[in-house]
Amino acid sequence: MSLGRGFIFASGSVLLVSGAQLGMRWSMTRLPEPSQWLNAISQGDVSLAALAVVFASIMAYALSMLCWLLALRDLPLGRAYSLLSFSYALVYLLAASLPVFHESFTFSKTLGVALVILGVLTINSRRTPSSRNSA
Repeated sequence: MSLGRGFIFASGSVLLVSGAQLGMRWSMTRLPEPSQWLNAISQGDVSLAALAVVFASIMAYALSMLCWLLALRDLPLGRAYSLLSFSYALVYLLAASLPVFHESFTFSKTLGVALVILGVLTINSRRTPSSRNSA
């Protein structure tokens, strides 16, 4: 079992799923309601760029799942699942930082994200007995 390899795959999964979330958010603000998609497509009133980003986001989700499965092979479950929380922090920080998303930083959200990151770092900073024996 290689913790380093597991962390690399978990990080890839987090980056891919975060990008997918941001891509979906961007696309859905530029597309009609899903119940109106067929009508909009037949009238040619659909953003091809937004549809392309939806497709790319779905592919990112799929690659994220592959990375996640590979991470689970090498990481203890408690460490692996805590790392998923980085995606919540990353999505919030990017959505609030990039003007295209029209999100804003708030004290309470930023404090919450800081606590999540602190928790993940705390969980992953100590070596567990099983990781000492297998490293």
